[in-house]
Amino acid sequence: MASHMTARQYHTVVVDGSTNIHELARDPLEVLFYSLLWIDGRYWTPYLVLFTLFLAPAEQWLGQLRWLTVGLTSHIGATYFSEGLLYLAIQHGLEPHRLVHARDIGVSYFLVGMIAVLSYRIALPWRMGYLAILVTIFVIPLIVRLNFTGIGHFSAIFIGLCFYPMARARGGPPLNPARLMARFRRGGV
Repeated sequence: MASHMTARQYHTVVVDGSTNIHELARDPLEVLFYSLLWIDGRYWTPYLVLFTLFLAPAEQWLGQLRWLTVGLTSHIGATYFSEGLLYLAIQHGLEPHRLVHARDIGVSYFLVGMIAVLSYRIALPWRMGYLAILVTIFVIPLIVRLNFTGIGHFSAIFIGLCFYPMARARGGPPLNPARLMARFRRGGV
């Protein structure tokens, strides 16, 4: 859809659908919903890969209602946490007032929360490596340049991890990468 819009139309849609401080104060339900329908950026292929690798298996494992609960809680919680910190920074003169209208769209907080909860699907000790990689991927941008989007992604990890009781209740044997590789080598997958 974005590819069929002029640059001006795209900018208007993105700014009006952004979960920034101004729009959250005006109509939070609308912008929280619409921001889930957009990806931030021109390229959708990475999102297709990430959706296939993480969102689809998470929905299959958790079921639709649990999946939606984890994803929406991550999206809403990370949005309000990051925008709340940005609001405080603006109020204390640490960030410019223009950031009240900063662009913040996309399904990434939903996705990151889902990637985090999937760690409970992986057997120990592999889970720790998975989490270390996940945290590293989202800590590096915070170190390079601290901003509200990085804070939102990082907080979405912890929101997703808070769903351990729900994930544990799904049961079933955890995925063991060592066993999967052994099966793959034997040709059993």
